[in-house]
Amino acid sequence: MFTNLIESQSHRREFKRRSSFFLIAVAGYAVILFGAGIASIYAYDAQLEMQTNSLELLSWVPPVTSTAPKPIHEDHPVVRRSTPATAPIDPNIHVQQRTAAYTSTTNPLKVPEGINTQGIGIPPVTDTNFVIGNRNVDPPPANVGPGNCVGCASERTVRIEDKPPEPPVVKPPKTERVTSQVLSSKAVNLPQPPYPIIAKQAHVQGPVNIQILVSEEGKVLSAQVVSGNPMLSSAAKDAAMRARFTPTILNGQPVKIQGVITYNFVLQ
Repeated sequence: MFTNLIESQSHRREFKRRSSFFLIAVAGYAVILFGAGIASIYAYDAQLEMQTNSLELLSWVPPVTSTAPKPIHEDHPVVRRSTPATAPIDPNIHVQQRTAAYTSTTNPLKVPEGINTQGIGIPPVTDTNFVIGNRNVDPPPANVGPGNCVGCASERTVRIEDKPPEPPVVKPPKTERVTSQVLSSKAVNLPQPPYPIIAKQAHVQGPVNIQILVSEEGKVLSAQVVSGNPMLSSAAKDAAMRARFTPTILNGQPVKIQGVITYNFVLQ
């Protein structure tokens, strides 16, 4: 029994030999796989030059160039202020006449030649067109509008209403209540309601009163059940909503009407 448990020297050498063979085989396979991977990397051709040559430009968006904002030029109307003339007016001339050409004392471009507290006694020249003569007179003023000359004589008539006219009062349409006979006489289309099957099986019959509101055009706006069996009221209400009437005119104005339609359900 104990002799079988003792490992012989030959078995131990066989086990070492098998282990060495297994390790050598694993190492060999690893080297082969590693070499195959490196070779496949170098052998792979991605054909990058073909991809570069086959590129096609489908759309091109130009770059956005920033431009400086344009300056805003505001056009202000030039206001020409005329200096009131003190010379007498001669309707027979067209340009100013002066015995000597002197500008106004308020002109900042012309410096007075001397200091004087009483003035020279000659009216200043207020226009670019003038002549030197023996009189100091002005032509009649032209009728220039106030937009070009401030102080020029112009007449405008502005009419101001004391009170704006009041808008016409539109009276709201009234709702007139009519009898069943009048309502039936105005009916253009008065469909009959179908007899409900449940009511037939239950042997239910009798009248159903429906109160309706008709618009100015003759269409039914609303329908309410006033009285009647609930098994029959739904069919009667649907028939009343489909009814049409002629428009009702009161004092030359169309009005709404309100009345009651009676549907009588009778078993045959």
